[in-house]
Order: sequence, then C-alpha cells, then structure tokens
Amino acid sequence: MVGIAMSGLGWRVVFRQGNVLKSVVLALLVALIVLPLLRTALFTLQPETIAAWTDVLASRLSRNLFYRPLANTLLIGAIVASSCVLIGGFLAWLVVMTDVPYRRTIGVMATLPFMIPSFAAALAWGTLFRNDRLGGQVGVLQGSGLDIPDWLAWGMVPTLVVLTLHYFSLAFTIIAAALATVNSDLIEAAQIAGAKSRKILLGIVLPVTTPALVAAGSLCFAGAVSNFATPALLGLPVRMQTLSTRLFGMIEVGQTARGYVIGVLLVLISAVFLWAGNRVVSGRRSYATITGKGGRAKRFNLRGARWPLFAAALAILTAATIVPVLVLLASSFAPSSAELFANWTTHYWFGTSNPAIAQGTPGIVHNPDILRALIVTLSLGISVAFTGMFVGLLAAYVVARYRHGALSAAITQVAFLPLLVPGIAFGAAYIVYLGAPIGPFPALYGTFALLVIAATAYLLPFAVQTGRAVIQQVSGELEESARITGASLARRLAQITVPLAVRGLAAGGLLIFVKIIRDLSLVVLLFTPTMPVLSVLAYRYASEGFGQFANAITVIILTISLAATLFASRLQAKSQPWLNRG
Repeated sequence: MVGIAMSGLGWRVVFRQGNVLKSVVLALLVALIVLPLLRTALFTLQPETIAAWTDVLASRLSRNLFYRPLANTLLIGAIVASSCVLIGGFLAWLVVMTDVPYRRTIGVMATLPFMIPSFAAALAWGTLFRNDRLGGQVGVLQGSGLDIPDWLAWGMVPTLVVLTLHYFSLAFTIIAAALATVNSDLIEAAQIAGAKSRKILLGIVLPVTTPALVAAGSLCFAGAVSNFATPALLGLPVRMQTLSTRLFGMIEVGQTARGYVIGVLLVLISAVFLWAGNRVVSGRRSYATITGKGGRAKRFNLRGARWPLFAAALAILTAATIVPVLVLLASSFAPSSAELFANWTTHYWFGTSNPAIAQGTPGIVHNPDILRALIVTLSLGISVAFTGMFVGLLAAYVVARYRHGALSAAITQVAFLPLLVPGIAFGAAYIVYLGAPIGPFPALYGTFALLVIAATAYLLPFAVQTGRAVIQQVSGELEESARITGASLARRLAQITVPLAVRGLAAGGLLIFVKIIRDLSLVVLLFTPTMPVLSVLAYRYASEGFGQFANAITVIILTISLAATLFASRLQAKSQPWLNRG
C-alpha cells in the first residue's frame, strides 16, 4: 500500500512538473509569435493610427493602396496554385504510377526547384528576357536582336511563370506521397472490369488523392500570395503591385501605419485560404486508400507515350533547375547581360575598383559590403539553426512527453502559427514589436539580435517538426529511468536525447540554416546598412541595375544552400538508415 501511495505521489509530481514546463514553453512561444502579431494589430488601432484603416479600405487612395494589389495578389495565388497542382500532379503521376524512363531522376529533379530561392529564378528571367523599356542593360534575347514584348519582360506573366516554376516542387512532394498510398487493388479491380486508363485516372486516382491536391493547392496559394521577391523584381519596375510589395513600399516611405494595416490584412487573407483548404478536406471522410492488405505498386503502361512524356517532364525540370543556375553563373562573368557567353571577365568576382566598370564597384572578393554581408548571413544561419532547434526541441519534447491537456494543444497550435503568416508581414510585426524600447529593454531595430529572434520565431514550425522526429527516435523509458534517479530535464536532454539523436538534430539545424540564408521576405524590412544579409544585398544590386553583382551573390547563396542541403540529407540518411533500404 505504501508503494502504491508513493507511486501515485510520483505521478502527481510528474504531472505537476509537466504543467509547469508546458506553461513556460507556451509563454515563450506566445512571446515569440503571438505578441508580435497582436502588437501590430493593436498599433493600427491607436487613436493616431486608426485612420490608416480608412485610408486603406475606404478612401480615394484605397484602389491603389489595397484593392488593385489585392486583385493582383489573388490572381497570382489562384493561377500559381492551379498551375502547380497540374504540373506537380503530372510529374508525381509519372514518377509514382507509370513506367516512364528515368523515374528516379525525374523525382530527384522535381524536388530541387523549391531549394532555389525565388529571387534567383526572377534574376535569371530578367537576364534572359529584360527589354529596353526601362533603359540600362537588356537581356540576352533582346541583345541578340529579338524584340521582347513588355508583357514577357515585365509584370504579371513572368511573375506567374517564375512562381509556378518555384512552387510546383512543393505540390509534387505532397501529391507523390499521396499517390504512393493508392491501393493497387482498386486499380486492378477497375482494369478487370474493363475500365480504360483515363477512366481509372479520373474516376479512381484523382478522387482518392483529393486531400493531397487541396493541401498542395492551399500551400502553393499561400506561398504565392506572400512572395515578395518575384513581384518586386519583375513587377515593381512597371508598377505592378501586390500586397507584399505594397506593404514593403509603405514602410520604405515612412507610411508605417498603412503598411501595418496591409500586413494585418495579408495575414488574414493567407489564413482564410489555408483554413478553407483544410475545411474542404475535413468535410469528407471517404479518402481511405490504405488497408490491412498488402499490395504491390501498379504502374500504367505508357507504351508509345513513354519518351514524349519523359521529354515533356525533362523540359519542365530543366527550365526550373538547370537553366536558372547556368544563366546566373554565366551572367556573373559576362560584361553585360546582352553578351552572356562572350568576353567573360572575372571582375565581378575578383576585380578591384575600376571607374569604367559598374561605377567603380569592386568585385566580391574586394567588396567590403558583400564580405560583411557574407559574414552576417553565415552567422545568422548558424545562430538561428541553434536557437531554432533548441526552442523547437523543447516544444516538441513537452508535447510528446506530456501530450495530454489543453496546454499541449495550445503549444502545438501556437508553434505552427507562423505557417499562416507571410514572411514580410512577420518582419513588419517584429519592427513594431522590438523596433522600439519596451520598458527597460532597448530597441533592437538594426541589430543582429532582432534578426536572430525574428528568424527563430518564423522558422519554428520546421524546428518543431524536426524535434518531433527526434523525440520519436528516443524511447521514453530511457528518460523515465533517468528521471527516477533524480536527473533534471536539462540533464536528460543533454545526456540522453541529444546524444542519441544528434544526427537528426544536425540535419534539422542545417535545413533551418538553408531556409534563412536564402530568405528575402522576412529580412527585407529588417535589413540595415550596418546589418546586411546576402539575399537583400542581391535584391538591392538588382534594383539598382547591377545585375552581375546580384547574380554573383545569388550564386554564392545557391552554393552554400546546396552544400548544406546535401550534407543534411546525408545526415538524415545515417540517422534513419531504413530510408536507404530498397
């Protein structure tokens, strides 16, 4: 009886400690994520700023401030989401359900475009298609004597093409995972009944993968409407505004209240469409495709269409991956965009200041601004990788080990809230939140600390997801034994969880590192001359007409991102060896 009483007392202590720990973690997440958004909304409701709502929504300025950018934003989101689902679904179908040649090669290439920053593809588009409408250097095609129309060089069409080629890999990943679970018995039964391939595809495969299609479309829509880099580089020169570029412009010219109102509306729009997508999926329950019966993969025989479909897939993937990288690399050596593969020079990499070239701007190796931005960017990536994984692991640990109760549910909801918030709106929220003094705490605007805190909060969903995978790898019995012997939480994490899952943690940290060093939307408003980062510097150079410098900086970002991604994949494969089993 005494043993039972002591056991009950022990569980009560654990429960009490769990609630205390969950409260601390929830308070930390609220401080990082909820308060910046809440303070931004409250800022726009102050007596001296509340008129900004009228200016944005119900004044003579509203059409240009909000409604035209809103129409452009929704049009971009709808077309990009639809195009991504079509292209990503087509490639996923080829890889998972057909006998197309080189399926694995197509699958690997289809995951690469999302690793390339969207501003890299936008810069490559400008290098190829830029015309003389705005003066300055023209692109390769115009320099070769072709007359490039304005609609192809600037504005809506290039924005749609670039964003589609950037986001379709996200749709591919989601849809391919869903297609891989389609029970082959369904397809075989239809074939026995005499159904044609087209009927099977439209009548069986398409309906049962509806949740994946909706999820892919929702995420691609949210990504497109919140993207800043592509519409800024390809749309702003011809005054095509989206909500993200309008938000940036308002804050740049000092109309902060109007900018924050647009930011709040942008968050609401993204959240509403993601919520609507979830409602569409959750409203139906007849999507089960995995049963207790085993089944082999059933592939459609493409017959004579194998090679034509392979060629179509290869053309899409080449345009999305190989062409942008080659164009950016060649442009960083070309004397002008019109002569992409002739008279190469290493000035933009290794040259000293020369008044006859780029107004005397020295090459990267001798450019103190770029070198400082490189140091700041790498430091930011490393710092956010550590802080993000620490907070993410802590949140995932609390939810996994003390999973019951309202506090655990609240932690999960708050941790994934940044997925609903566009990067530029999140950056604007942090200017309001920490850009001015709070009690005894000084203003952080223009400091490295603000970049680290904002990036940590913004990338927390990815850190928590990685933390969940890490926690699942470590048996709770090991930690329970350590807890009984009196080991504290910090000691259990440091001596059990982290050592046993160090490879998974390192891989997750590297992925966070990659995401922040190639991010532009979050940091574009937090950028200052004293605290530069490579992505914003590339955008600034491109905006000022120094395309070679912008492209060279982007090549550096791509090289670092690719190296870190490959290293992370290697670590993940070693930490999860079952992934390598055939």
